[in-house]
Amino acid sequence: MPYAIPPADREGRAPFRGHETWYRITGHLPGPDDAGAPLPVVVLHGGPGAAHDYTLSMANLATGGRAVVHYDQLGCGRSTHLPDADVSWWTVELFVAELASLLDHLRLARVHVVGQSWGGMLGPEFALAHPERVQSLTICDSPAAMATWREAAEELIDALPEPHRSNLLRLEALGAYDDPDYKAASDVFYARHVCRVQPLPAEVAATFAQIDADPTVYHAMNGPSEFTITGSNLTWTVEDRLSGITASTLVVAGAHDEATPACWAPFAERIRDVRSHVFPESSHMPHVEEHEAFLEVVGRFLREHDPRGDRRSAFPPPWGGQRP
Repeated sequence: MPYAIPPADREGRAPFRGHETWYRITGHLPGPDDAGAPLPVVVLHGGPGAAHDYTLSMANLATGGRAVVHYDQLGCGRSTHLPDADVSWWTVELFVAELASLLDHLRLARVHVVGQSWGGMLGPEFALAHPERVQSLTICDSPAAMATWREAAEELIDALPEPHRSNLLRLEALGAYDDPDYKAASDVFYARHVCRVQPLPAEVAATFAQIDADPTVYHAMNGPSEFTITGSNLTWTVEDRLSGITASTLVVAGAHDEATPACWAPFAERIRDVRSHVFPESSHMPHVEEHEAFLEVVGRFLREHDPRGDRRSAFPPPWGGQRP
């Protein structure tokens, strides 16, 4: 499978509410005079709190003059960590505001948004809050409601081979997340439904390592594991608001994904302008597991939804059309 990850052309830090959001750019961002240039892609990573590393292969979408922006959401990766923040501080609204602030800092009026897992939950929220800034939306491996995600996880756990199924259920009930049998059962689940490329590619392993090193955001919004949702996202849903999304949308998932069809079906059924694609050999990370196919499907969608004509008149920059 191996693929190369292109080096960054630029890295930096954007101020946000007294903290810093780290970002990485592959390619070169278009300026207000670059009429006809493809719009940039902004990649929203999962977790919450997983950092951008495992999505780095998406930098290969930077072709034909298109730039790809990765960033670490506040609280993880290379952005400001806040281990002592009250759990109530970590909200969907916080991360919507952070993304808007980052786009302002980069002087990007309108972008393609590609969100993976939790990032595919954040993407629709951003598209609803800032429709004028989203040229297209790609939702990768994401649920439209956490209740459905929990139900899907229960079904997938029930299908695990013994003794892993019994061990996982028993140790989950005890909260014994450090038990070796719990880790062994979790590893089986992950190899089936999270990433089927084993051993994990280095950038994917780096993401899991950084969650282990600082699980603040993950614990606050998700919970102690993929299977036990106790955080603030427990009751999250966007299902009843999906008809309000005006951006053209692509929904993708793996055939073996922990985000089962029941999880992502509401996106495909309720967004007005939508298409979907299932990668047959993938689980939760088609961008890793079927990298070339992912680039083809998503890259084609982006090209088809780049604006036509003069971007300067169609999408005036929020800083008034002049770089400072």
